[in-house]
This record gives sequence, C-alpha cells and structure tokens, in this order.
Amino acid sequence: MRIVSLLPSATETLFALGVGEQLIARTHECDFPPEAASLPVVTRSTLQLGDQDSAHIEDAVALAAREGRSLYEVDTGAILALDPDLVVAQDICDVCAIPADQVSTELAGVRMVRQHPHSLADIEELAEACAADPTPLMSSLRRRIEAASSAAAQMPRVRGVFLEWIDPPYPAGHWTPDICALAGIDDPLARPRVPSRAVSWQEVRAAMPEVLVIAPCGFDQDRAEREAAAMRLEIDATGARQIIVLDGSAYFNRPGPRLVDSLEKLVTTRFAADQ
Repeated sequence: MRIVSLLPSATETLFALGVGEQLIARTHECDFPPEAASLPVVTRSTLQLGDQDSAHIEDAVALAAREGRSLYEVDTGAILALDPDLVVAQDICDVCAIPADQVSTELAGVRMVRQHPHSLADIEELAEACAADPTPLMSSLRRRIEAASSAAAQMPRVRGVFLEWIDPPYPAGHWTPDICALAGIDDPLARPRVPSRAVSWQEVRAAMPEVLVIAPCGFDQDRAEREAAAMRLEIDATGARQIIVLDGSAYFNRPGPRLVDSLEKLVTTRFAADQ
C-alpha cells in the first residue's frame, strides 16, 4: 500500500504499527521517528513566524482565521503524482494540522481516512485502514498505561491546571484531560474531548492549582522553557507549588503512541517532585 500522511501523529503511528515503509510522503511537521525525514514533503506553512513569542503567534493565527486563510499549503498535485492508495488526514483542529476538508475535493479520487483522535481506538482504525495488525502495539500501550496509572495512584491526587498555550493561556482540551486524570491531576479548567479555548490568567489563578503544567503546542523543551520564563510573573501569581514545563511538540500535542510516553513523563515528574 502507498500511503500519504497529512498528520504527524499518523506518521508516528504508522511507523509504530510496523508499516512505515508504506509511507510515500509526509507533512513538513512530520519529524518523528527519524526515518520519516527521508520522505518527500508535500506541505508547507503559510505563516512565517520564525522565533516569535506566543502572543505574536496567537495574533497571526487569529488574523488568518478572520481572513479565511489556511495555515497550510498542500501540494495536491504532487500527492496525485505519487499515486497513493491512501491519504490520512484529520478533522479535529485546523491550527495543529491540515484539515481534511482543505484537500478532500482535489483528492476526491483517492481513498482518505479522516482521523478524529481522542482514544487508542484511532490507532486501531488506522491499522485497519492499512491492513496492519494493531495487537502488539495496542497490548504494549495498554500495559504501559496501566503501569503508569498504578504508579500515579500511589501518590495523593492534586488540583492542577494543564496549559496547551501560554499567552493567552489555553487549558487542556481533547485527549489531554484524560492524561492528566490518569496521572492523578484534577484539572477544573480542562475540556475533555473538545477543543481547548483561551482563558484569562485570572481564571487560571481562580482555579487555585497546586500544580501548573505547561506544554505549549508545537514548542520543544527549550522553547517551552523560554516562553515560561517570559511569563514568570503570571505563572508565579497562580500560587502553584509545582511548575512543570514539558516538550509539547514531542509528547502531549500529538495524539499518537507517544501520548503514553507523555503520561509516563508526567507521572515520573510528579513522583520526582514528591521525593
């Protein structure tokens, strides 16, 4: 099978399922696993943001939305020239990845799987679409989830807030609230299985978090730490006794197998802080 992935988490999942060799193209954001780097790139960002801070990025994204401009350009001609059997797209967030509706008309003759990632069932759906056996991967992921959640259960539950963006703050949405709950964090601002939305720092303070987890969407560890440093006054004003800054790009922001790594990382970080 010849597969084009327009979703970084799907690229990761296909490799984890053992069918990475069937991928023939990827997005410019598909940077894991390293083997994906050799694949042709069929997308690009329409925003040239460079190293701008969270507030400037938020403004640029909001402006594009008001003007009806997509954040991504897709070379559908190149995709068709590759003669794929399957294109994997998504219907969950127009900001984080290419929406399926953007390419569905031009790729009308190609079979498309639209991912709606909220649970491990999406991995099984993708496995079925490419005739892969999900059993080994799913069994491993479920064992690890059980082990991590059991470890978290040995610690007292805490009141916390998870931020997917920092200026303005976006509390956890989609799948992240479930990860927090498994890690023993009760987040009053979380929005399970629906998109995150901007709130004020006053609302974050009013939530009275004991733990504040910051994992900005698309930022690696270094970038996340720099953004957190720039917002230190607001962060300190929440009164949280523990501040956890994590690599959102590699872990929490992508709904693939590494969400289990995200759970493990969050539990381990909490455990280390309690020692």
